[in-house]
Amino acid sequence: MNKQILKFSCIATAIALVSCQGSVKKEEGAVLNAGFNMENMDKTVKPTDDFYQFVDGNWIKNNPIPASESRWGSFNELNEKNTAKLKVILENAVADKEALPGSNSQKIGDFYSLAMDSIKLNADGASPLKEEFETIEKIVTKDDLIKTVAHLHSIGVSALFIGYVGQDPKINTLYIPQLYQGGISLPDRDYYTNTDERTLGIQKAYLEHVTNMFKLLGDKPEIADKNAKTIFSIETNLAKASMTNIELRDPEAQYNKKTFDELSKLTPSVNWGAYLSGVGVTKITDVIVCQPEFFQEIYRSIDKVSISDWKTYLRWTLIDQTANKLSDDFVNEQFKFNGTILMGTPALKLRWKRALEATDGSLGDALGQLFVEKHFSEDSKKRVAEMVENLIAAYRVRINSRDWMGEETKKQAQTKLDKVMKKFGYPDKWKDYSSLDIKRDSYVQNFMRANTYSFKEMINKLGKPIDRAEWGMTAPTINAYYNPSMNEIVFPAGIMQPVFFNPEADDAVNYGCMGAIIGHELTHGFDDQGAQYDADGNLKNWWTKEDLERFKVKTDMLVKQFNDYVAIDDLHVKGELTLGENIADLGGLTISYYALKKSLEGKPVPEKIDGYTAEQRFFMSWAQGWRINMRPEYLKNMLQTNPHSPGNFRANGAPSNMQEFYDAFGVKEGDKMYRPKAERAEIW
Repeated sequence: MNKQILKFSCIATAIALVSCQGSVKKEEGAVLNAGFNMENMDKTVKPTDDFYQFVDGNWIKNNPIPASESRWGSFNELNEKNTAKLKVILENAVADKEALPGSNSQKIGDFYSLAMDSIKLNADGASPLKEEFETIEKIVTKDDLIKTVAHLHSIGVSALFIGYVGQDPKINTLYIPQLYQGGISLPDRDYYTNTDERTLGIQKAYLEHVTNMFKLLGDKPEIADKNAKTIFSIETNLAKASMTNIELRDPEAQYNKKTFDELSKLTPSVNWGAYLSGVGVTKITDVIVCQPEFFQEIYRSIDKVSISDWKTYLRWTLIDQTANKLSDDFVNEQFKFNGTILMGTPALKLRWKRALEATDGSLGDALGQLFVEKHFSEDSKKRVAEMVENLIAAYRVRINSRDWMGEETKKQAQTKLDKVMKKFGYPDKWKDYSSLDIKRDSYVQNFMRANTYSFKEMINKLGKPIDRAEWGMTAPTINAYYNPSMNEIVFPAGIMQPVFFNPEADDAVNYGCMGAIIGHELTHGFDDQGAQYDADGNLKNWWTKEDLERFKVKTDMLVKQFNDYVAIDDLHVKGELTLGENIADLGGLTISYYALKKSLEGKPVPEKIDGYTAEQRFFMSWAQGWRINMRPEYLKNMLQTNPHSPGNFRANGAPSNMQEFYDAFGVKEGDKMYRPKAERAEIW
């Protein structure tokens, strides 16, 4: 099974948070970081009209997007610092002549070294994939096709669909095989089904891109052109049968448990026995088919598409998903479409940055362990853990104060909050890479070996107890997440450092920044998706009918609010797609505000710093966190595919629903940030 679908919600796809500069004196001469560079603000704009522009306007104007990026925010600024640290670790590993064979240092050093060897990469071209292409060419029957799909899944190539082993959503003490829609190369099904001018332009460019890739593989121009049309036809049929990204937000609709016999009857042309044995799964009784209609289309397609065309499709899938590990001609063609046309990015990232990202993706725990040893502060871990407890305490109070929620539902919510598992910094147990052989022969083959290691690790979970110590992100990652099946919040070491958490800054800045992140992840347990999972992480309703109806009335208000935001041209934010993240933003910011107020009790607090009260700086820290410049192409793709709203709407959206923000800045009727009380979404 190809890769695990990680069912957790993050603070952002790319987090952008506060840049802490400036200082202020506090008790007994101690100096605290004030958390703000006042020059970033645009004071010609009233905070009551456009809070985002007021806080970030000059930063936005003075920080153009570098040529190698599709967007640029304070996340990227921190990421530059983080990658510089990781680069030193990797270069030291490459230079370490005394690294023991099989050690983590040897493995990350060899992996990175080959990724950096442009001379070898360009000399090899696509030749390291020769055996894989030969395997595809040997396909004769439908069963051969399914066996080859299984093989490709085992080396990390998502062909036709996605198979993985994960927790049973309704019996989360068990691992179970699961089948998930996939098989398309464009970012979303709508790129195949929509007929607007932009989409038609992307479809045309995609066909040209696929044609060019086949030419690079040695196909004659007329054959390459024919192959591209074959690919688009197969993928379009798969896309039409796929759930939309909004439909995919309904976990109940995707819980379709079937016996092996029922699966075979659902898709008669698919030899699932051949697939399962091909991926190393034996003796199963049940499987979850997340999108039955999609898999019915697979069996229809297997019947009507020729074996020759399926071989063309698999050739494309293989080269599409490995091109960035090959010679420059493949890398540049891949970037021209995926980077420039889809995202508007003019220039490719420097090779070392691409190599670093790939090393983290394939050997994340090996790299993360070295990162933590050199750059992680245990004091930050302790301080963040304290903030988490303060946020949970504030959440308990807020749950009890909800007048729209009955006592029985409140009791269940409190139980769920009590059972939240908390992970900070890095795993208690690092992955053991002893069975993974990293060589100095081929970058793409090392990539596939690492995928095979991860794949086997996943398959071997079947029949074993749930690994509650497992992490879904690597330690250097600058992000955080909530996993509903585990009922856990996770904060990697990468996010527990300035600018996200700054032990030198005052409470207002840290609660507006890190506190809101903590609150955001906690609230994912109570957003429209997370609220469908109980305290133990099972997909099970714990709400009364009346409370659930009242909850939906409130969340529908957020859907409407964000539907009304126009991001670019005539394109609106999708309120339904972004609902979970918008609930988490509003809940997280609200809970963090009250945790801040509690933390300040009994402390000497300056009346103002740089002319602003603690309450004002709290909200300013939030808004400053979402500052970002985005290329138009990136923004349009984000609106279509991303469950997060653009930064400016996140900065303004949550505060515009909070009376605490109105009180802090004196927002009144007639101001552009003002919403009538009846139209404010007060949920958590």
